[in-house]
Formats: sequence, C-alpha cells, structure tokens
Amino acid sequence: MSRKLPVGEGETSRTACARGLLRAAVDEKTGELMSASLLAERVGWAVDLVSGMTSELIAERWNTTDVDILTSGEDVGGRKLPSNAWMALRRLGWTVTAPGGVKVNDRIVRMAQEQAGRTLRCAKWRAGLTCGVLTSWPADPARRTAQEWDAVREAVPGGRHLPSSVIKSRTRQIAAFARKHGRMPADVFQLEAAPRVARMLLLSACDGQQATIERHESDPGRALLRLQLPTRPDPRSYRDWTWIACPVALPPTIPQGAVLHLPTLRIHQGTLRADLAYTHAVPKTRRSGHTVALGVDWGLNTLLSAGTARLHADKTITSPGSGGMFRTAGVLAKQHRLRRLSEHLRAKADHYQRLIGDDTDHPLAARTLTLTEEIRRVSARRSNLNDALAQAGARWTVDQAIAAEASVIYVEDLRSMEARGMGRTMNTRLSQQVRGRIVNRMRHLAAEAGIAVVTVPARNTSRHCPQCLVPLRHRKAPDRPTTPGWKWALCPSCGYQGDRDTGAWKRIAARGLTHQAKTVVDRTGGAMVIRSVVDNLEAKAAITPTTGTGRDRSKTGPTRHQTARPTPRRRRTPSPTRPQGPAGKRPEGHAPTDRTRLPRAAHRHQDVTTTSTPTTGHRPRGAALGAGFHLHAHASPPRWAERPPDPTVRIGSLS
Repeated sequence: MSRKLPVGEGETSRTACARGLLRAAVDEKTGELMSASLLAERVGWAVDLVSGMTSELIAERWNTTDVDILTSGEDVGGRKLPSNAWMALRRLGWTVTAPGGVKVNDRIVRMAQEQAGRTLRCAKWRAGLTCGVLTSWPADPARRTAQEWDAVREAVPGGRHLPSSVIKSRTRQIAAFARKHGRMPADVFQLEAAPRVARMLLLSACDGQQATIERHESDPGRALLRLQLPTRPDPRSYRDWTWIACPVALPPTIPQGAVLHLPTLRIHQGTLRADLAYTHAVPKTRRSGHTVALGVDWGLNTLLSAGTARLHADKTITSPGSGGMFRTAGVLAKQHRLRRLSEHLRAKADHYQRLIGDDTDHPLAARTLTLTEEIRRVSARRSNLNDALAQAGARWTVDQAIAAEASVIYVEDLRSMEARGMGRTMNTRLSQQVRGRIVNRMRHLAAEAGIAVVTVPARNTSRHCPQCLVPLRHRKAPDRPTTPGWKWALCPSCGYQGDRDTGAWKRIAARGLTHQAKTVVDRTGGAMVIRSVVDNLEAKAAITPTTGTGRDRSKTGPTRHQTARPTPRRRRTPSPTRPQGPAGKRPEGHAPTDRTRLPRAAHRHQDVTTTSTPTTGHRPRGAALGAGFHLHAHASPPRWAERPPDPTVRIGSLS
C-alpha cells in the first residue's frame, strides 16, 4: 500500500502515536497459537539482543569527539549525513556486531544503530549546556549576579530564551560533582555516565524483510502486524527466526483514513505494548490572523482558569462571558500525600542501606527489597495520577476552545517560575505542578481541531488591571471575609473587580491577540511561542468593558405551574436491585443503587463559583480515602454554541 497521505487544501499531515496491546499471535511456520506471555517472552529475547548491541555502541562512542562528528551533519569527506540515525552511523563506519555465536539479520543491527544514534544526538544539547555553564562558572554557585547571568546566557546555546531553572539545575549537578571528586568536570561525558538503554524494538528502522503492518480489508479498526522473532534466546542460525502474525485492535483515536507506520514494541510488567504511529490529515494552524482566543491562567487549587476574548475590526478587545475553572484541589492534595509517602520510604530505604553496608546476609536486606518494591508502586501511582490530571486538564481546555470557536489558545509560560519564600510545603506544591505535561497534551489535542497553542510571557498578568492596565489591589475573597488572602482584585482607577485568576486569563488572551505578529516557532520542538512583550503592543492589550445585552428576565406575571411527572425520566430512574440467579430486568439507568451517599471527598467546597478554598471543607486527609479522580476534579462545562439534542431525554416520560 502507498505510504503517502493525500492532503486537501487547508490541511496538513500530522504524525501521532497511540498505545495498543498485543494479546496473541500465530507462528506462521508451525501454525501454533501463542499466548500473550509467550509472545512477550519471544519479543523479550529480541529486545535483549538489540539492547546489548546498543549499550556497547553507546559506551564506545560516549565522548565529545564522536558526538560532535555525528551532530555536525557531515562525514569526514564533507558529504551530508542522512537524517536516519542508523544510516548516519553506517556512513561514519560505526558498526556493531552480535555476541559470539549469535546469528541476527541486518535489520536487528539497524534497530540497535538507530537507538544508539538517537541517544548520542540527544547528548549534544546537554554537552553544549554543560560547556556553557562551566566556561561562565560563577563565584557563588548558589547565587549568580546579573552580570554572571548575562554571561552564562551568552555562553549557552539558545540561552536567551532558556528557563533559568534549567541552568540552575545543571549548576547544582556540577557543584555536587565537584564536592564529591574535588575537581570540576571537563564536559558532560565526565559529569554523566553513559545512559541506560531503553528495552524496546524500533521497528521503524526496519523494512518489509523484518516487519510489516497492514489494515484489515473489511474492518478498519483492526490491523495485522507481522515480524520476525527468535525461537530461542541465543539464535544460532537464521532457522531460529520465524515470522509471527499479531492481530492488533486499533484504538478509536486512530482515524480510519490514517496511514499506519511500523510501531515500537515495549514490554511493561509482563504485557507487550505497541506504540502505534500513524499519519493523518488535520486542519492547518496559523500563527497570526486570530480574532477569537482562549486565555488560560495557572493556579494552585484552581489549576486552570480560562475564558475567551474577541478582537474586533476596530482593534478593540472584548471578553464575553465569565470564563470557567478547572479545580483539582483534591487531586493535588492526594498527589502531595503520595509525594510525602515516597520521600518517607526513600529515607527509610537509605537508612537501611547504610546499616547493611557490604553485609549481604544482613537481616535488613529482605526489608530493603520490600521497601524498594513499595517505592516503585508509589512512583507508579504518582505517574498515573499525573497522566490522568494532564489528560483531563488538556481535554477540558480544548473543549472550551472548540465551544467558543476559538482558533488559538494562549497559555502563560511559567517554565521559569520558582517557588520561594512561601514555606517548604507550599514551595513543593507549586514546584511540582504538571504544567509542562498539560501543555504537551493540549498541543496534541488542539492540533486535531486545527487550534494553535501559543505560550506568552507571564509578566504582570495577575498584577495589572485587564481594562486599564493599572496595578491592582488584592484583597480577601468576599465569600471569606475572615480568611486572609489576596484572591480578590480591585482596580483603583476604573473600578474593575473580580477574581484575580479571571483578570489573569483576560490579560493573557489580550496580550496574545495584540502580539500575534510576534509569534515564532521554536526550532527545537516546533512549539509556537511569543518571546517577549513589546511596550507599544502591550498598551493596546486592554479589555473594553461591555454593557449587558441579555434579555430582560424580570417577572411580568404569575409563575407557570409545572405538572408533576407520574413516571420519572429513564436517565434519572434508579435501577432495581439485581435479582438472585438468572432473571430478566429492565435496562439500568444512570443512577446507581449500590451507593446511598457520596464519599466525603465529593462534598468539599470546590464549586466553580467558589473564589477561595475554605479551610474547614478541604482537608488533604479526606483525599487519602480515595473517592475517585472525577470526584476530586471540578470543572466548568463548555458552553457549546449549538448543543446537540439528546434523543433519550424524554424516553419513559408521559409529557
């Protein structure tokens, strides 16, 4: 089949990835049906062969000279190196062979060279960053002066737009190396050991002689993956390699007209996962020419606050509506509890390790293994919670943009934000937000709808009035007059008042609309960004207040009597108790019968109209009970322009 995707006018091709599982396979030589465990075992043998050759190649070329040659883009003869890593390594003569007595085909070596080449190319950026920090080493590594900051940004590639947290973390790493070894490292290859190799099969480096993937002829939701796998851990000849056919159930996120590419296979906890790459057509995104934008502001308990702004023909900006909020106080409290538990377990495991020393028969050795396994489980729970939070936050934001018919989402750039001076607990909670992961998911989902995601500078977005750009005065929230805080904003000039997060997203949206011409595409990651704020454009980024134009809802007559409904609607009717044994019953409704009341975590003061979090209604201890992710996250529903009709809303009603 052709791998070229037809693209229409106003569209562009986009390559994405979806996760799938391989649950069974058939050995084409013997006709044997292979279970998931047997398939994972045979893939694991191939992964071991590839990982061993990759580790050997990386360890051999882990130095400044070889990395510079690979990333220079030219070989010793001055010819341009291919973009594929395995082809570039072969052009340079960097080969690797299988262990003695093991027989592998050339495509297995290709996968090892591709993985090693990608890893070595990624080390170039870290090498440049480390070299820049070393050449401009400050007198006090804990605190740089303004001149020292300018010097290090000039020495680091792309340092003018690099977050300061990246430079500080690299400085701390170098300082720790100097304290341990009594000298400064020469480069990143002395500072860091050769990285560990991920256990995976990059089938994208192969051709049809190693692996193929094709859609099912009649069912577009299925595909067939064929690949060669060894029949033993150490294959001695090509006869020990056989073709395996693996049926794949494609996720619903893969469009029917998408072009499939060879996946990447990984083994995770005994299951075989496939990262299914595909290319499909999506609407093009624009850097400028936007009239309706969605502004997004970050918060602590209110993780996301968003609303729309409109740019009119006369260059005025208005903001219809009051926006929405995505509150995740309960989720973040649970995340904070898991972080404290992980720190406690790690401290305990380190203490046991110091007591054990070099004694392999120490009584605490078994406890150390148990603690290590528990640390892994807690880390997995934290990672899953972050993934769920990022997916929910990004989905909510993109839905708000689609409902408002916005063509761009402006998000404030907080990569350089550092929490200081607010106490150890609050500093940690602010520093461990999943902002970067949410923005990445946001870009992924917005690209499907042709919506651009642009980061804008966060300077003074919460400080200045969105209507007259005068510094605001922050006060206590009006619903909690006895609780100290700065949740409510007042403007001494124009009289504007409102939630500080609401004013922030208005400022972000207005700043993005006025700075559209300054939007650039980052060369490293392809993300759209606005680097800096221009004063004359910032002076135009003011929201023009609008007068209320809604319909008159004042009472003009008696209230219309609403008739009682003898039969409630099916969607609100609780299902009957499940009978004992085989017996028929009507289909269940949406109201469950097994839970008489919601957990305590669902009764917190986390409504979208709440401007502050009462101390009596939100306690991290309640989040530890585990009431479910969606009972901890509260979001404003998107206000769709045309809500689709629900055909089941009147089923079972007598009206």
